[in-house]
Amino acid sequence: MRINFWYISSLFISIFVIIPILTVFLSFFETTSNYYQILKDTFLLEYISNSIILLLSVLILTFLVGTGTAYLVSFYRFPLSNFFKWALILSFAVPPYIYAYSLTAFFENYGTAYSILKSLFGDKNYNLYIPKFDGMLGVILSLSFSLFAYVYILARASFLYQSQNFIDLGKNLGFTNFKTLYSIILPAARPAIVAGLSLVAMETLAEFGAVDFFSINTLTTGIYNSWITFDDLAFANQLSFFLLLFIFALFILENLSRNKAKYHFNAKGGFKQKQKLQLKGTKSIAAFLFCFLVFFLSFLFPLSQMLYWTIKFPENLFDLQIINLLSNTLYLVILSSFVLIMFSLISNYGNRVTKNKTLNILSTLSISGYAIPGVILAVAFITFIAWFDESVVKNLGLFSIKKIFIGSILGLVLVYFVRFYSLAFNGIKSGYEKINISVDESSYLLGYSKRKTFMNIHIPFLRNSLLFVCILISLEIIRELPITLILRPFNFETFATTAYISASEDLLEAAAVPSLFLILIATSFIIVTSKYILRDNNE
Repeated sequence: MRINFWYISSLFISIFVIIPILTVFLSFFETTSNYYQILKDTFLLEYISNSIILLLSVLILTFLVGTGTAYLVSFYRFPLSNFFKWALILSFAVPPYIYAYSLTAFFENYGTAYSILKSLFGDKNYNLYIPKFDGMLGVILSLSFSLFAYVYILARASFLYQSQNFIDLGKNLGFTNFKTLYSIILPAARPAIVAGLSLVAMETLAEFGAVDFFSINTLTTGIYNSWITFDDLAFANQLSFFLLLFIFALFILENLSRNKAKYHFNAKGGFKQKQKLQLKGTKSIAAFLFCFLVFFLSFLFPLSQMLYWTIKFPENLFDLQIINLLSNTLYLVILSSFVLIMFSLISNYGNRVTKNKTLNILSTLSISGYAIPGVILAVAFITFIAWFDESVVKNLGLFSIKKIFIGSILGLVLVYFVRFYSLAFNGIKSGYEKINISVDESSYLLGYSKRKTFMNIHIPFLRNSLLFVCILISLEIIRELPITLILRPFNFETFATTAYISASEDLLEAAAVPSLFLILIATSFIIVTSKYILRDNNE
């Protein structure tokens, strides 16, 4: 009996990623403390309603901003359009909680805005005129402008592969540019947009820093409180289970609404390279202003606040161990990105060639790990390793494995893999949606094996998607906090952990310096790879 390598590999990967999710699920049946009854009688409905309001608001805003900017820079030429196509991704460098600190520090009473107005116009009670962005509005803005690039980068990747025939079809039907957008272009880019929105949804549901800073009670707040305050890990996992159910519902609804629609280009006329339209007059100005406003709000605004703190308190720069933090951060990024991309490629191709329903279900379950808050995922990993060490390893008379996986780089990378597997899997899957299955069949007829088809045809075609995924993974790992804080080796710090520790101690000025280095590293990634992943087909 011949072993199906692709099926076995994909099955193993999916099962490995599902283990922490199963840990959360199994804890649903464990006994909890009295905190459950207290929460049920008081704030549970508020947690649920706030989570839903926050999720829907962030999804709407990120969809409008992400697809709007991606559409403009992909289909039109206007002042600085080539600059905006990569500059808009810089928002990834600003974690939501850092954006929240910047938003509050700028608009609070006697904050940065007050200082600017005072220096320009003299003493006056400007606090009466300065708007306050706090509460739910502050959380929505912080998350939306930190996460919209998920939608932007995946939507733009899809727009680049759309044929000029789509545009010509809209013109022949007498459609305006706007009607062509929502009737033809957006439906064709649906897999990429949905993949981006699903990542935004899971990131929003798992966010704690920003919602805690603005004192908004969500399900994530309940998860952290039940574990940290009430020491009830079982109930924390139960709340995480409800988050998973919500994500599953979103996936199922999207798959049902898509039905049997296909999104690869299949026209007889072949792929016709599209030409960007040159905007003129007020349309050109409007496109520039929209992109600049998004770029300013998502990147320049928090960057300016952090620069202000750094210049005002230069001693924080000299106290930072830059070389050590840089080497630690890049080491985690390179190692984790390689592991994630390699195994996500194998899993995607295994699903494609086997067409096994069980494998597809397992893959859908496995990508939901992104919905679990990082701290719960880290604790679930520790719980599983401790159980496995006590129940299996010791009974076999082997050496303890706790030191190998807990408080080590290996354990850190494994939990990163579970946390960000959804990001890598969905990013590569959106690229695979564009490869017609007839390409595989033609390859087999020419005598190519599945391995050669994968190596010689699919990987070159997916080159841009892989680079996109690499950027997304790198930026996520650079700013990842809970997992790194819990599982990192002793005395192993990154820019993210250093910034968070300073901010958690209300030393916001000290958090500015490591945050600036996060932006510097992210900008370096984007500049180096933008030549390949952000180029237009007609350039």
